[in-house]
Amino acid sequence: MILVDLIRVSTGGLYMKYPIRLIINKHKWIGFIVLMVCTFSIVYWVEASNLTQTAQEGQTIFTAQCAACHTIGGGDLVGPDLAGVTERRDLDWLLNFIKDPDEMINSGDPLANQLLAQYNNVRMPTLGLNQTQVESLLAHLELQGDGNGSEGAAVELPPGDAKRGVSLFDGGAAFSNGGLSCIACHNVGGVGKLGGGSLGPDLTNVYGRLGETGLTGALRSLPFATMQGVYAGKLLTEQEQADMLAFFMQADAEGQDLPPDVFTPQFWLWGGLGMVLLFGVMAIFWPRQRKSISQKLREGNYK
Repeated sequence: MILVDLIRVSTGGLYMKYPIRLIINKHKWIGFIVLMVCTFSIVYWVEASNLTQTAQEGQTIFTAQCAACHTIGGGDLVGPDLAGVTERRDLDWLLNFIKDPDEMINSGDPLANQLLAQYNNVRMPTLGLNQTQVESLLAHLELQGDGNGSEGAAVELPPGDAKRGVSLFDGGAAFSNGGLSCIACHNVGGVGKLGGGSLGPDLTNVYGRLGETGLTGALRSLPFATMQGVYAGKLLTEQEQADMLAFFMQADAEGQDLPPDVFTPQFWLWGGLGMVLLFGVMAIFWPRQRKSISQKLREGNYK
C-alpha cells in the first residue's frame, strides 16, 4: 500500500510492525481515512502558509499607502476604520474600489458616492496597485478582523512652529531628508511671491478638509500616488510634520483662500511690469532699426 510505504519512509520503519500492516490490510477503510486526513492536513498547511505570506505583503502595503487615511480598529481618520470591512462589504466591490476608486465614484456607484459624501468629499487616491497587491491587502484586512491591535492609529506629534512650517512649505528651509519643497506643486493663499504650483491641489484649507487626525496621518506617510516617487526615502521628520501641521492650521484659521486656477496678485503685478518694460524697449529701439534690403533696393541706394 502507498500509505504503508509513506509511513515506513517517514518513520524509518520504526512504526511499521507486522500487526499494524495486518490491521490496515484487513480494514482498508482505516487506511483511506488516514490518507485523507494526511492529504487535507498538508493542503491546509500549504494554503495557510501562502495566506500568511500574502497577508504579510498586504500589511506592508497597508503601512506604506493606507495607514495615513485609515486604521484597523483605531477609529476613523480621513477615511473609515477598516476593522471588519471584509465582512461588511462584498469582496468584489472592495477589490474594484481599491483598484480604481475614481472609476467607481464616476460610474455612479451608490456606496462609493455615499462614502465620498460621508467623509468630507475627500476622494481616495488611486494607489496604482495591481490585482495581486489588492488581494494581498484584502487578505491582511481579513486576518485583522475587528482590529483589536488598532493598527494605523495616529501618532502624537511634538509642538509645531507655524513660521518654520511656512519656510518648509515655500523652500526657505530645506527638509532634513531632502524632500522637495511643497510650493513646487501646491499653493496656499498668501504664501510665495508668485504663488505656488498647480500640479497638486490647493492646500489653503486642507486642515479643515482632513481634520487634525487625518492631516497628521497624511503628513506622516505622504501616501498620494504623485508623491510616492518624489518622497521615496525622504519622508518628513516628526518635528517637520508638526511644523507643517501648525502652518496649515494657521492658514485655515486665517481664511486665506484663493481659487486653485486663479493666479496671485503678485503674478499680475510682476507680469504687468514686465509687459511695460518690454513695450518701452520696443518703443525706443524700433524706430532706430536699420532699413531692410528691400527698402534700400526700392530707393536705389543698395549696391
